[in-house]
Amino acid sequence: MTESLQRLPFVRRLMLQDFRSYAQTSLDFEHRLIAFTGENGAGKTNLLEALSLFTPGRGLRRIELGDMARHGSSGGFSLSLSLDEPDGDSRRLGTGYEPAGSETPGRRCRIDGVSVPSASAFADHLRLVWLTPAFDGLFAGPAGDRRRFLDRLVLAVNPDHGGRVSALERALRSRNKLLEQDRPDDTWLDAIEREIAETGVAVAAARRETLGRLAGLILESRDDTSPFPWAQLALDGPIEAELATSPALDVEDSYRDWLRDSRWRDKAAGRTLIGPHASDLVVHHGPKGIEAHQASTGEQKALLIGLVLAHAQLLSTMAGIAPLILLDEVAAHLDPRRRQALFERLDQMGVQVFMTGADPSAFAKMPASAECWTVTPGTAERL
Repeated sequence: MTESLQRLPFVRRLMLQDFRSYAQTSLDFEHRLIAFTGENGAGKTNLLEALSLFTPGRGLRRIELGDMARHGSSGGFSLSLSLDEPDGDSRRLGTGYEPAGSETPGRRCRIDGVSVPSASAFADHLRLVWLTPAFDGLFAGPAGDRRRFLDRLVLAVNPDHGGRVSALERALRSRNKLLEQDRPDDTWLDAIEREIAETGVAVAAARRETLGRLAGLILESRDDTSPFPWAQLALDGPIEAELATSPALDVEDSYRDWLRDSRWRDKAAGRTLIGPHASDLVVHHGPKGIEAHQASTGEQKALLIGLVLAHAQLLSTMAGIAPLILLDEVAAHLDPRRRQALFERLDQMGVQVFMTGADPSAFAKMPASAECWTVTPGTAERL
């Protein structure tokens, strides 16, 4: 993998102020494999969450920014990192949040001290992928969880995808409110349905492109003997099915017709029933040929890890930037063989990886070049 990478960014320092459990902390890193260990509630995941905010969106926990500020603080926080780039240059990325009532309320983003419009600007220097325990029930859970997982994969490749998904959700809410009226205005419905069709098809097309590339990469490199089984991927939804055989403009026309014809049915249901907001990501355990949710808990965890690592490889190829990989409680549900194989695979990839785990012994077999940190409430020290 490392032969095809164009850029391997390296986080040299991470600084936190009034973020979660950290009043003011600075961590300096020397290696690419980094493990944070400590008791539950010590603040390990908070460090990964801080890194995850250097991408568009609300980070790996997906909560409001104001809720990330340290209790007892002014209600805001700031994060910054020093990033070594392959050409020898160094960049300073910063983000933070100011509460309502301050001079500049809301989120702030800076590159080398210069304000940028949003976190999307960080994508020129840094990309991230992550896996958290919240994904452990992904394959057996509701379709909405899998759509959000897929959208995160797409967003890492295309930073504009999040804006389109948000625009689609707003348009759908507007349509639903109109349909609640006794006599909804057909002109307004036509306009909103036009927006839904255009935005929805764009969202579905972006998902299809990323998933198609990921599925192709997985099939090219599949290994039935790997401890991380390869995944067979597909999208299930009428919009996606139409896009497989028809131009996007034709699909937009068809989608508008479906929306117009289903107004009364959607009114009765209280929601819009057809569209990419109702599609599903279908995953099969490739070597066994079974649906992913039918696999054991350990197999599902291994399948997820394989999927995230494949996505990291795809992102490196498409964006030309090797992503940081964040793995929260990664050793959970992994037997010793898979745990050792994971460390070896990450070491071979050459990317920077941040992991957490409550049990320090789970990281005992990491390469000698890795580094371990002990996390206690409000502090982190390198072993």
